[in-house]
Amino acid sequence: MKPGIHPESRYVVFQDANTGTQFITRSTANSDRKTEWSDGNSYPLIVVDVTSDSHPFWTGSQRMLDSQGRIEKFNRKYGNRSRKGA
Repeated sequence: MKPGIHPESRYVVFQDANTGTQFITRSTANSDRKTEWSDGNSYPLIVVDVTSDSHPFWTGSQRMLDSQGRIEKFNRKYGNRSRKGA
């Protein structure tokens, strides 16, 4: 890597907003919020919406979505058009 053009990485704590689970990793992200980690040191805290702890793919749980309502909305907007001449 070219010296002097990349931001410095540091340890940052990421917290899942849904489950509250925290993990520490190196990142260039910055935050004004701080949290104390189990080693007694204080690190920047970044709250994220989804991590592997709450994502349905990783947890194996499915969330019910209003797919029927979305299909009805699509059909109302575009109708049941069929391809002509195909």
